[in-house]
Amino acid sequence: MLSLTALIIGFILDLIIGDPIGWPHIVLGYGRLIAFFERVLRKSFPKTQGGALAAGVCLVIIMSIVSLGAGIGVLVLCQMVSVYLRVAVESILVWQCISLRSLSVASMTVYKPLREDNLPAARRAVAEIVGRDTESLDAQGVTRAAVETVAENTGDGIIAPLLFLAVGGAPLGLLYKALNTMDSMVGYKNDTYLYFGRAAAKTDDAVNLLPARLAGVFMVLAAFLSGFDGKNAWRIFKRDRLNHKSPNSAHTEAACAGALHVRLGGDNYYFGQLVRKPTIGDDDRPVEPEDIGRVNRLLYATAFLFFIVCMLVKAVIIWL
Repeated sequence: MLSLTALIIGFILDLIIGDPIGWPHIVLGYGRLIAFFERVLRKSFPKTQGGALAAGVCLVIIMSIVSLGAGIGVLVLCQMVSVYLRVAVESILVWQCISLRSLSVASMTVYKPLREDNLPAARRAVAEIVGRDTESLDAQGVTRAAVETVAENTGDGIIAPLLFLAVGGAPLGLLYKALNTMDSMVGYKNDTYLYFGRAAAKTDDAVNLLPARLAGVFMVLAAFLSGFDGKNAWRIFKRDRLNHKSPNSAHTEAACAGALHVRLGGDNYYFGQLVRKPTIGDDDRPVEPEDIGRVNRLLYATAFLFFIVCMLVKAVIIWL
């Protein structure tokens, strides 16, 4: 019951406050820890492919123990002092695990300069939320990047943490955020992280297998409820949900592309190198700046729908 209360409060806090710039955040702390352990582990293992793989496995194990242990320890200590303190602290931790408002706000900072025909500003804004090269993107390319980011991060930024929080409270949510942050920092297929980051990337793929698929299904349901083409969202979801090198990234993108009748995915440049990717959805109409607002409507509908289902299931389990 305490965990359920904290989950509700934390979700509301994220809706109201988001992630203000300059405020302390658990992901920033994870980032510093990961960078520290990377330096230590790289020095501790042989500079070979096998050594890098072993160091990467150790990083995943260490960060998993630290994040899960810290979450459990903090809540146990808080509850020894006061139940109310435990709920307050867990609510803050839940809030830090969810990125609904921050994702919406970040994407809408791209929308404003696009509406004002300020392409350089739009490129700078979208560069803050995507990994691809943005210097040569036209207005459609910038818009597509923003839409894809909102659609993809609906899964690992909102649905996945909500699922882990609902199942195991803040400790499990903190564990998920640690794994997800590791993948974001070291899970690249380049010369630096091809072996060191493999364990982090594979672990992130594994923990997102179920959440990604649930996110796609719930986005289809949200399309029906929020006035989009739910039938087409379901059709494209079934057809294109695996059109990505990652086993998890295309599920929500496919549902979004179908709901909005646009084509997402395709080739992009990363660090000056062309990366060829399959397309997602049908090119029924060109992507336009208003699609950023539309995908945000879909984002919120998906998040609220999944949150309500999580609350109902958790409440039933508590009652039983």
